Amino acid sequence: MTGGELGPLAIRPEASRGRVYAEPESAHRSPFQRDRDRIIHASAFRRLKHKTQVFVEHEGDYYRTRLTHSIEVAQIARTIARVFRLNEDLAEAIALAHDLGHTPFGHTGEDALAECMGPFGGFEHNAQALRIVTRLERHYAEFDGLNLTLDTLEGIAKHNGPIEAPLSETLTEALEGLDIDLTLQGSAEAQVAALADDIAYANHDLHDGLRAGLFTLAEAEGLPVIGDCFAEVDGLYPRLEAGRRRHEGLRRVFGLMVDDAIAETGHRLEQLGEATEVPAANGPLVAFSGRMASDLAAIKRFLFQRMYRHWRVKRMRIKASRVVRELFEIFVTDPALMPEAWSAECRDCATEAARARIVADYIAGMTDRFALEEHRVLTDPTARA
Repeated sequence: MTGGELGPLAIRPEASRGRVYAEPESAHRSPFQRDRDRIIHASAFRRLKHKTQVFVEHEGDYYRTRLTHSIEVAQIARTIARVFRLNEDLAEAIALAHDLGHTPFGHTGEDALAECMGPFGGFEHNAQALRIVTRLERHYAEFDGLNLTLDTLEGIAKHNGPIEAPLSETLTEALEGLDIDLTLQGSAEAQVAALADDIAYANHDLHDGLRAGLFTLAEAEGLPVIGDCFAEVDGLYPRLEAGRRRHEGLRRVFGLMVDDAIAETGHRLEQLGEATEVPAANGPLVAFSGRMASDLAAIKRFLFQRMYRHWRVKRMRIKASRVVRELFEIFVTDPALMPEAWSAECRDCATEAARARIVADYIAGMTDRFALEEHRVLTDPTARA
């Protein structure tokens, strides 16, 4: 939406908090449209195509990747932002960038890298996303990173909501020089992106888990929301083919979550009255109802037990974790085994912690297939370098 169409709680383009490095404004795009475009053209964004959510990239073309997930989150965020006349471009930019810091192999890779980096300040995908957009993308002549607006940077940092003090060492370092307080509620657009992430996660994990045969549709229909949605489908289409039935039921689950978020958010905005700023405390404005939050928690518990702890997933987690840990040990021991641009940075490091951070940056940026190939080349005596 243009500035004149925005509601009172929206971040207006002309009210942007600006960038760390001042730049002339674009004649054709708002600051947040430029942020979105820079994110889409970033190397880290393209690599999301080959980074997985739960399954490893080579296991099937139908499973979600970090890229497809980010696109789905952006679609949901734009939908909700439009309803409340928020800044769609800002919400979209935050949604597209929120997973840039993820390692190969999903949360398994992050857990393994966090363990490796334990003695050296730790590792968090949230802080890593900020490192990428402020330092590690190196394409522009006048600055490192993407030089995004502070509004977008804050939304990325808070894509899981506010973070209680004291901040971790990794987040403190990533925020250095940025006027961002992570302990306060984010903008309404940042809150929209955060809730869109929850909706997308729950729905695509249901889709992918069913497609992979990790649980049955009959089992999923015993969960809140899901059973009612499939009962509705059966009433309308009693002899529907199985694949279409699954799609019709799950799209209703998706729709109910979005509708609930819109209804609850509308209720909270009514209570807020004529306010023109997002309250710093008292919880988020953009949220599920208590009932939906409880139902979603039950769905997540089911997915945790039946999907994330499934023996097939656990076997891949063990292998993926070993790949990350062994790559870290190899590169920390001998940084010269990394490409020259990375090993040269290590040669300039004054401390072991600084060297380990560069190694973590290198590994975190890998796609699933690249990490597997690097590990094979470095550990298999028969592999060609």
